[in-house]
Amino acid sequence: MAQPMPTDNTFLHFPWGPLQMECDARDLIVEGEIPADLKGSLYRNGPNQRFSPRGDYHLFAGDGMVHAFHIANGKVDYRNRWVRTAKWKIEDREGKAVVNAMNPFDCEPEYSDFVLVDKEGLANTALVWHGGRLLAMEEGHAPYELDPQTLESIGSWTFRGKLHTAMTAHPKVDPKTGEMVFFAYMATGPFAADVMVHKVNPQGVLTESIHLPTSYSSMVHDFVLTENYIIIPVMPISGSLERAMEGGPPFAWEPDKGVQIGVLPRHGGTTEDIRWLDMDLNFVFHFMNGFDRDGVITVDACQMEHAPLFPTVDGGSTGKTEPHLTRWTIDMNADQPRVEFERIDEFESEFPQCDPRYVGQPYRHGWYTSPDGQLASGMEVNDNYFNTVGHFDHETGAVDRYSCGQAMTSEALFVPKSENSAEGEGYLLSVVTSFETRTSSLYIFDALDLAGGPLAKVHLSHCVPAGFHGTWRPGD
Repeated sequence: MAQPMPTDNTFLHFPWGPLQMECDARDLIVEGEIPADLKGSLYRNGPNQRFSPRGDYHLFAGDGMVHAFHIANGKVDYRNRWVRTAKWKIEDREGKAVVNAMNPFDCEPEYSDFVLVDKEGLANTALVWHGGRLLAMEEGHAPYELDPQTLESIGSWTFRGKLHTAMTAHPKVDPKTGEMVFFAYMATGPFAADVMVHKVNPQGVLTESIHLPTSYSSMVHDFVLTENYIIIPVMPISGSLERAMEGGPPFAWEPDKGVQIGVLPRHGGTTEDIRWLDMDLNFVFHFMNGFDRDGVITVDACQMEHAPLFPTVDGGSTGKTEPHLTRWTIDMNADQPRVEFERIDEFESEFPQCDPRYVGQPYRHGWYTSPDGQLASGMEVNDNYFNTVGHFDHETGAVDRYSCGQAMTSEALFVPKSENSAEGEGYLLSVVTSFETRTSSLYIFDALDLAGGPLAKVHLSHCVPAGFHGTWRPGD
């Protein structure tokens, strides 16, 4: 019999707490009107713990659950499914958690061998649609393929045996060529000090892998792709097997290790060609976009002073930190290039996005989620829930915002009106969870008029737990 979730862990209760059901809901109630030209599927991924966890629970440790909103002809159908990874299947059979996902050494004795060879992980962080496949990712393991319509679990995808590392949760797809670029940190083994960059052609064939040794073992969550460069940020969330074996945190904020930014030529670059540049101490989970012009690289990031949600080496808290949109400038023409940065927006922001047709290219429009300061969370790491969607105009510096009030917003994804519409002309989609009704709705905005409010709200009768990332699959 399944046991109740612990009452003393914030991430096991609303708005993060797991949804203990899988369901289908056809023709959802729509308030307003869904644009006639919006056709496709929005997918959301996030942690959804199946059973009361073994050991201390962390938001990153939940079993993956994917939520799909299929949109066509002004109607929306919804479906959610757990990703049936090897761990999920074992625990579903046992009726309890047998592995501590944040410290696999803490497991039921009979599964000590399993945790050393598990290739599927949790599949709980992000999704990508590329080469005709829907892939769920968690960055510590290979991606996991799902049926794009039914969300049926198909299994790990290793690009026909060519992928021998994990896959980042943030692959980048070049809109001009269709090539997908991604990486894996700790590529050659647990806590290894290296990164492997992979390239996949538009048909989904892995064509190249480049091994990059790093100065220390680091968790690398996101990276930047431009027309001519691949930028890998090595920031001091260090990984240590020795520390984990002694009962300390496997991953911890260790600022003395410093920040190094790797710049690899995108075309023809090899292990020997990467340049490691110094940068003042900071931390970034997510990048909005980047581009290069005449050897000068520009990167836009939601930058913080230090990493949240991770402990210090001695197990303490890193405390409160706020991300703000910050522009990096890297002049590769200089004798000794260095990463310089400047904050460009006054509002706290995370989960940045750009028009996907401008990834790696000079661009004007970006979007993010943000707090308005009116919905307190009571959390040390961030004392306000993110309840606002924002648009930042890089040409004018203007900001357009809409607050959802007593509600929490998910990462908001941009969907263009058409392949040929102007940059930014399209829709912003966000799953919004109400603190008053404790249910979730899909909000659809005109991406260039957020202040005008949602064009449509598509209502569910249950809560979609606060998760991480999603993707869009265009309709026919």
